[in-house]
Amino acid sequence: MTHPTVGSLRVNGATLHYEVRGRGPLLLLIPGGTGGAASFDGIADDLAADHTVATYDPRGMSRSTLDDPEAEQRVAEHAEDALRILDLLSPGEPARVFGSSSGAIVALHLLTTHPERVERVVAHEPPVVEVLPDAAEHRALLARVQATFHSQGLAPAMAVFAAGLTKDGKGAEPKAEIEIELPPQAAARAEQTMADLPYFVGRIVPSFMSYVPDVRRLATLSDRLVLAGGQDSRGELPYRPAAQLTERLGTDLLHFPGGHVGLTTHSAEFGALLRKAFDGAPAR
Repeated sequence: MTHPTVGSLRVNGATLHYEVRGRGPLLLLIPGGTGGAASFDGIADDLAADHTVATYDPRGMSRSTLDDPEAEQRVAEHAEDALRILDLLSPGEPARVFGSSSGAIVALHLLTTHPERVERVVAHEPPVVEVLPDAAEHRALLARVQATFHSQGLAPAMAVFAAGLTKDGKGAEPKAEIEIELPPQAAARAEQTMADLPYFVGRIVPSFMSYVPDVRRLATLSDRLVLAGGQDSRGELPYRPAAQLTERLGTDLLHFPGGHVGLTTHSAEFGALLRKAFDGAPAR
């Protein structure tokens, strides 16, 4: 793995940690969940062969610190963070943008508010549940997650959340815990992911999953938007909004290998398909 150039960027109310690799047109990778920039370690080097690949820890996660740790989190502000990185690394030139999960929601908002800065967006399973016909059920799920988090703590809230993301709403059968000795770097990543979970569940999930995308605006920009889902996550909650949006926009859903976290479980195949998705991007 090549060592990226690391920088920090002051934005409104936060300091962002970002990383840059390679040369060529700018490709901004926006992470979802609690993975941060490290979630792209499996694909960033390969993509850097012909792109300037930039990624970062979203505000409040890992090495990106908030001025006020209790600050409310908003999709619009996270999208402005992404815009500031584009302006820093690719001033005046439209960039390619990939977002996964909550990062895909940021990418959608960036496209609708600053389309002149974006050549093409690939949005992998953005959980914009408000576009679904059964959105009220998912609002109730989010309310249960937050109530459980505040009354019982993180682990019970995560169990409620995980159950709600599956096809049948029952979640997976609990498995016996197995101790695995991870390499130091992977162990540090796992520890950081766990450290960021309370912030993610308490601040990011309720704000981002109540976000309502501007579908009419997206329809006018559909030629530079690729909505994607995982081959193995058909029917699950994070997959369904992408499928619903493609129906409403009259576009095709691109299927990546694996499920919601195919980026991690099928890195090589995922990265190769992502490159193809951008290679078909229109010249702008």
